[in-house]
Amino acid sequence: MANSKIITKYICSECGHVTTTKTGKCPSCNSWGTFEILEEAPVSSSSSKKKTSRVKIISALDVTPPKRLLTGIEELDRVLGGGLVPGGVVLIGGQPGIGKSTLLLQAAGSVAKNCDSPVLYISGEEADAQVALRASRINKSSEKLFLYSGSDLEDALSNLDNEKFAFFVLDSVQAMSAENNSGWVGTITQVRAVAQRVIDVAREKKIPAVMIGHITKEGKIAGPMMLEHMVDTVLNFSGEGYSAYRMLRAVKNRYGSTDELGIFEMREDGLVPVTDKSGLYWNRDDSAVPGVAMTIALEGNTPLAAEIQTLAARTVFPYPRRTSRGIELNRFQLLTAVIDRRCSISTNGHDLYINVAGGLSLQDPSADLPACAAIASALKNISLQPGTCWLGEVGLAGEIRPVTRIDMRLKEAARLGFHTAVVSSHEQIKFSGIKIIRVSHIDEALAGILINSKQ
Repeated sequence: MANSKIITKYICSECGHVTTTKTGKCPSCNSWGTFEILEEAPVSSSSSKKKTSRVKIISALDVTPPKRLLTGIEELDRVLGGGLVPGGVVLIGGQPGIGKSTLLLQAAGSVAKNCDSPVLYISGEEADAQVALRASRINKSSEKLFLYSGSDLEDALSNLDNEKFAFFVLDSVQAMSAENNSGWVGTITQVRAVAQRVIDVAREKKIPAVMIGHITKEGKIAGPMMLEHMVDTVLNFSGEGYSAYRMLRAVKNRYGSTDELGIFEMREDGLVPVTDKSGLYWNRDDSAVPGVAMTIALEGNTPLAAEIQTLAARTVFPYPRRTSRGIELNRFQLLTAVIDRRCSISTNGHDLYINVAGGLSLQDPSADLPACAAIASALKNISLQPGTCWLGEVGLAGEIRPVTRIDMRLKEAARLGFHTAVVSSHEQIKFSGIKIIRVSHIDEALAGILINSKQ
């Protein structure tokens, strides 16, 4: 008889790090008291019989795109890549109270009203009355929208055998318990088992599934990192507590792009898609103020008008202060050094503050040139020309580099009423609906400010 033994390992509930020795502190994520026992299946010392699977020719396989299920929410469908895929599993995470359950209940209600097949909503955290009250508030109650409340996963999924459902929602993966798995609800082993069971059922029945996942204090989806690898699509639903706007991004998408951005406004009757996204971060004030520059930034494939504000205040201290919000501080300091060195505009003796209006955080390199223009404008106390947007990446040598999708940016700028755009001289532009000023160096771009400051 082959010898076998049980291998006992310990797994971190925060990051999923596995070790054979239980310690108080996880060496991977430095969390304390997060190790739990993970019992693996018996490992036999005898060699297992090898099996050879039948290979297939890739060119002979069917590559017909799957017919997607539209949720009835345009922003959600666009971020998903065109809707839900039969047999595909989506994982959506976000802060508590951000609106994950509301968004998916709206989607479930819309599909139930517009589709011949019913929709199953599985709630492991809320009672029947709570979910029904929310559905009534957002006006998504339907005779084809079914609800299961409880934490027994197998009992919940057994309802899918009764009839053909359009898709089902699991709220949430950390609140359900799978059969034949030890551990409390929400532990590493349970989360992994629940997710795997949902994936198996979705693929077996060829219906889409959407799971809601909790997040940790660092903003990552709670559970093993393997959870995000198991599913087909991972969505991040985020927003600030002071704002009614919510942003939906795809972190992973096997059936579409991860460049799309969906924006919603939270209202009493649910989440409403925002159509004119550029207006969220721009007050459309045409008054010329020193230290203010406009740009068209890209969030995925979505162009947004961003207002970059800079304030320069004199200081008597030998080390001037640099404060940044919306632009990374190291990037702000780099641009300040470029202006000081390449444009002969002294930044010594001034505290500099930069802010992107509306709470928008810019990672787009196209924000370099407008940031430089705003800094120079604030230092010289000279307003920039109204109706002008600045688009360009700035190098350490002071050169202005081209940015991606320039025609899309210029088209959006023209739609918003801008009449002039300052861009790199190396840009290949096809759009002709706006005046173009080409510059190759930062001092050339800021020539107007330098000349006016000497008058």
